[in-house]
Formats: sequence, structure tokens, C-alpha cells
Amino acid sequence: MALKVYVDGNSGTTGLRIEKRLSGYANIQLLSLPEEYRKDKNAKRDIYAKADAVFLCLPDDAAREAVALVNTLPELKRPKLLDTSTAHRTKFAWVYGFPELSIKQRRRIEASDFVAVPGCHASGYIALVRPLVEAQILEPTLPLTCFSLTGYSGGGKKMIAEYEGENRPAEYAAPRIYALNQMHKHLAEMTTFSHNITAPVFCPTVGDFYSGMCVTIPLERHMLRKGGIREIQTLYKYAYHSDIVSYAENTADENGFLSAQSLSGKDNMLITVYGNKDRMLLTAVYDNLGKGASGAAVQCLNLMFGFSERTGLIL
Repeated sequence: MALKVYVDGNSGTTGLRIEKRLSGYANIQLLSLPEEYRKDKNAKRDIYAKADAVFLCLPDDAAREAVALVNTLPELKRPKLLDTSTAHRTKFAWVYGFPELSIKQRRRIEASDFVAVPGCHASGYIALVRPLVEAQILEPTLPLTCFSLTGYSGGGKKMIAEYEGENRPAEYAAPRIYALNQMHKHLAEMTTFSHNITAPVFCPTVGDFYSGMCVTIPLERHMLRKGGIREIQTLYKYAYHSDIVSYAENTADENGFLSAQSLSGKDNMLITVYGNKDRMLLTAVYDNLGKGASGAAVQCLNLMFGFSERTGLIL
């Protein structure tokens, strides 16, 4: 019997890509609602009851309302939920959807009915920092700096329209830093799941390209409790060796440039360490819509329902 899946918010960038990935499954039936019923609570409740899994590709408040609506269903009628919003990422009842954190985290996702899909910026930061804290290379209170360059699709349909419009401002041709007040909504999960409880000085930046992302964390040797660049490289090789998240010796081009767009359209992430014994750059390159959103969501669905983890992904 086909697995019935509903993508709530399938007109947005994340929802559209999730549906595109799932359309290649022979054993999944995608459910849909006519446009005029997509905000009708009774219609939504009915389609939730028919689904085995529901992706919530909605703003935070709408995601919370959707969860409340699901909870009005009889227990046996409730679908498994995968929320791509920020609403539930640090909530106790929800499992954080980054299986590469540990074997235990992977098993928790497999057994969960409620998975919160990680944020795009947070995914790279956590992948880079958590292994170093766990290995006691970094203090769990060490102040860090994180620079994250993303494509404009991360801002959703409104930002895409602004960047691709005929009369867009000239300033859009250059990278634009935002969240200047250091209150970015991803910081909560970044501190919670990196095991570094001190929020980084965070510099998220939008570039003039559709999709792709590069998260960079600079380190100096005096910031390390032990080891150096070789030990960090070896640790990442041990921690990340799948075709979804892996360590690479070099992700720059032949001229030494590292592009945030190099994995656009893909669902994997590459971790690399550059620098020398005194100064290092930890980097994570991936697609903000791939491992930073839709690809991560599909990966979690695969784990929750016993599919091959890579099913539907472009790697």
C-alpha cells in the first residue's frame, strides 16, 4: 500500500522541492487540496486524517495551528509530522532532524512521530561545531564567529520575486548582511544542538544567486583546548563519511575560490578545513534548499518510514 503524504504549504520553495523529490517514489501517494480549501480548517483536518505523514512548510504560527489541529484527531488517525518551520526545533516533544549528530539521534528520528527539520544556517554551524565540543577540542562556552552566505531563495517567495524582478534595487547585486541585531531565529537551535551554549557572533548574508550556502567559522590555535588543524580534519573524517554529509580535503576550485553555489540543486553537504597551524577556516557547503531544508526533510521521512535514507535525494 502506498504511503500517503501531504505537503502543507506546497506553493512555497521548500514545499515545492519536497514534492518534486517525492514525485519519484513509486510507493508514495501525494495528497492535495484545491487552492480554495488550503486554509479551511475542516478541509485540512480531513486531509491530515487521510495522511500517513504531513510536511508543515508554513510560517511558525501556522505550523503551531496545524499541530493543534492534528491533535484534535483520534490518536490512530494522526499522521507523523515533519515541521520545516522554526516553531518546534527546540521543543522537548520534537526530535531534531539531523541524523548525523549521532547514532542515537538517527534512532530517535526513526522512532519519532514529530520531527523538526533543521534551519539552513544552523545545519552547517552545528555540523562544524558539535564534534569539536564533544571531542573537547573546543570549550562548550567558547565565543565563536559564524559567517553564512546563502542564496536568496532562503527568503521565500517574496525575496525571490524581489531579486528576480525587473526593477530590483541596485544594492541587490552585492551581498547583503541581515539580522544585524544578533537576534536571528536560528540561534536557539545553534546553541542547543552544537553543545556550545554561547551564541556565536552571527553574520548571515544573502547573495545574488538562487540557491546554495557556505557556512564558515574562523578559529585561531589559541582557541583550541588541544590538538590543531590535523586533529580537526581527522575528527571530521571520522564523523562525516556518508554521501549525504562527508568530509572533503578540498572543495575550492582550481584557482582557490570556494563557491557557496557549488552544491546548488543537491541534497548533500561537504565539510572542509582550510588554513594552517595558526589560523583555520571550518567550512560547510550545501544547498540552503537541499540539506538546509527540503533534502533534510525528505531524508528524515525516509528514516521515519524505513526507506533507504537516500531515496529521492540528489547527491
